[in-house]
Amino acid sequence: MANTPNSTPVCAQPHHNGSSHLHQPHHTATPHHHSGRMAPEDKRERRMEPDPYIKGVAPPINQWDKNHSAALGGYGFINSCLQSLVMERFGQDTWDKLSSLPGVQDTFMTYTVYDDILTLRLVEEVCSLLDVSADVFLKLFGEHFFNFCKQAGYDTMLRTLGGNLIEFIGNLDALHSYLALSYQEMNAPSFRVEMTDDGKMLLHYYSDRKGLHPIVPGIMEAVAREFFDSKVTMVVLNQSEEDERTGKKEHVVFLVKQINQVQKTIDQDYPSHKGVGICACFYMYCIYTICTMCVSLFVPQEEFLKSMKDRYVSLAEKKSGWDLIRAVVLTEKGSHQCTFRPCYPDKLWMEEKAFCNAFPFHIVFDEDLKIRQTGVNIQKFVPGLQARDAALDQYFTVIHPQVTLTIESIRKFINSQFVLKNYNDQHSMLKLRGQMLWMDSLGCMLYLCSPKLRSLKELQDVGLHLADLAPHDVTRDLVLLNQQRLAEMELTNQLERKKEELRILSHHLEAEKQKTETLLYAMLPRHIANQLKDGKSVKAGEFEVCTILFSDVVTFTNICAACEPIHIVHMLNSMYSKFDRLTNIHDIYKVETIGDAYMVVGGVPVPTETHAHRVANFALGMRIAAREVTNPVTGKPIQIRVGLHTGPVLAGVVGEKMPRYCLFGDTVNTASRMESHGLPDHIHLRTSTYSELKDAGFNIQQRGQIEVKGKGHMTTYFLLGNLLASEESIMGREVGKSLYMEVLDDQRKPGEEEKIHSTPPPLQTLSNTYLQMTSCMDIIVHEDSCLTSAVNLSITTVNKKSSETILDVIPPPP
Repeated sequence: MANTPNSTPVCAQPHHNGSSHLHQPHHTATPHHHSGRMAPEDKRERRMEPDPYIKGVAPPINQWDKNHSAALGGYGFINSCLQSLVMERFGQDTWDKLSSLPGVQDTFMTYTVYDDILTLRLVEEVCSLLDVSADVFLKLFGEHFFNFCKQAGYDTMLRTLGGNLIEFIGNLDALHSYLALSYQEMNAPSFRVEMTDDGKMLLHYYSDRKGLHPIVPGIMEAVAREFFDSKVTMVVLNQSEEDERTGKKEHVVFLVKQINQVQKTIDQDYPSHKGVGICACFYMYCIYTICTMCVSLFVPQEEFLKSMKDRYVSLAEKKSGWDLIRAVVLTEKGSHQCTFRPCYPDKLWMEEKAFCNAFPFHIVFDEDLKIRQTGVNIQKFVPGLQARDAALDQYFTVIHPQVTLTIESIRKFINSQFVLKNYNDQHSMLKLRGQMLWMDSLGCMLYLCSPKLRSLKELQDVGLHLADLAPHDVTRDLVLLNQQRLAEMELTNQLERKKEELRILSHHLEAEKQKTETLLYAMLPRHIANQLKDGKSVKAGEFEVCTILFSDVVTFTNICAACEPIHIVHMLNSMYSKFDRLTNIHDIYKVETIGDAYMVVGGVPVPTETHAHRVANFALGMRIAAREVTNPVTGKPIQIRVGLHTGPVLAGVVGEKMPRYCLFGDTVNTASRMESHGLPDHIHLRTSTYSELKDAGFNIQQRGQIEVKGKGHMTTYFLLGNLLASEESIMGREVGKSLYMEVLDDQRKPGEEEKIHSTPPPLQTLSNTYLQMTSCMDIIVHEDSCLTSAVNLSITTVNKKSSETILDVIPPPP
């Protein structure tokens, strides 16, 4: 467990001047008295009737002592546990809502100290979000905290703390002391088990804050269920401010009822002999008969029979019959079960000097705290102890547990590990850690201790050397091992910080990648762009039928000659933004823009039966949108010419430096001629397009035959409107209504990817429509379309005779 950097055992979560599980008590777990009975001075603590004011319910979270906790902080492990609980029990969405709060992170680093207000705020928010009471959630947190510690690597260590729940709680003190070596700012909570005269078990819980005691039942119930196969219920008997310790501490007394699952099974099988059972009575009688000799030789019969009964209960489910009797009577090595009784010598065969040298750090003091005896090394570092009338409280103060330095307080917490600090010496600040032993015949207390050290640096700071520690003292090994442990913790902390930095960078990189892909998909079809990203070559594809549209602005040359370039940019930007929106509404592909020329295609790159219908509706929408754009010269709405043609094309990616998805074929030229030979504010189309639209509800007027440059005489038509669709539908302003009923998946060619359409960000943010005014000007559009620079602009030398010249850049097929 020492090598588990991201974990902290149950009831021992390290906090900066704080506690485990959400609160910061300054005490350590305290085991029960050896006798199993409470001392006479302890009886005044116990109040068996529940306090009518408490009733076992935590106060509202807004009553927690947040002013006190603001000065404290907790290690990241506790916040990680809270995050794990919310995500596992209530879902990722709930945590996402919590993490959106100011100051809340997605991840927490184990050895980083966070403001404790953050943890309390998270608990308050999750209770409000889930509409649960504070005590219910805190109890759930306590159970999850225990499991979280097990999963983090502390399972084996926790299982070895004790053979039953009382021993487990009693040995938490040693576990907290060990963890404090790694978590320097840790102050664990304090627990003390008390067995009353009538056999009831009381758990005393000490904390720095009020209202967080519901966490304790959650932890203890999980420990009993997981480790000891028993069920525990805990009821609050009393809750008051602690008067035994320095400072104001909350003292909560729980009545603990533990039901062993094996005992419960026996009671269910033999209800007439509850607790023992018929067979149990017979077996115990046999055991009593067989072991009479053993009992008479070693221990009293009552004590022995109790031991045999306990052993029987523990083995009842595993064995039966004579196998059970044999297992109860005999040990694992085959000898008879007998209670051990130690043998003490008549006198102590040890010299005074040898004792003081063997235990160089020990103190013997009487009831008045007068020092009677000390070890040799403690005298060297605290010379004042050699004085005849030296008192313990003149040189030392109690750091842990936080009790007043009196014989009565020490005897009450006799099973705790005591930490004393030499406060007179401002340079060394020597701290001692050890156990107290009361010698009743002498009326004195023996404090067997050793220096409390975390690292070799602390060893040097107090002026000690390893040679000053007794060879049998494990402090030597502990200092060396913890030195390595601290180095590992520092390395782990650095790795966690680097991991968090990489996570943030990865998040930013993903955001930038999304922007880049959005810009790329605005320039090329999605499946074509994906192939280019994968380094694959894109082959040209032939489309048997599609509909192409060209448009340009009427008198655009005159507009360019009569106004500033910035006005042209704003006009085109406004018009193209509206057109781009319509391409998404009607699901057609925008090929390119050249100056004032705008080119789109329906049925490419994803074939569709309604290609002509989509382009026709788009053309009607273009005409409506163009009326919303103002001519910077006249101040009136601009007029556009639109031309459509339907036929086969060849499509492919052209170029490497700035690849474009281009269309080739006579259909492109014919569509261009339809636009150039059209009339202002009219949609001009060819016979092939008319054939696709004539039975689809469109209002079409025949223009007749006209002379088309390079094509001869052609019969053409004007598209006037859509009789089946309103203007709002064509402009995409009717929510939830679609003009097209076909399923595109059925029309997609094998191997072609589905084209995912999403409304792109405005032109200003993506600059996806770069304007090239051929032979006229090169314009750089700034991101916010407010700053524009014109390069090589010469309005007076405009050589654009007509829009036809611009469209002739797409050559016809050979």
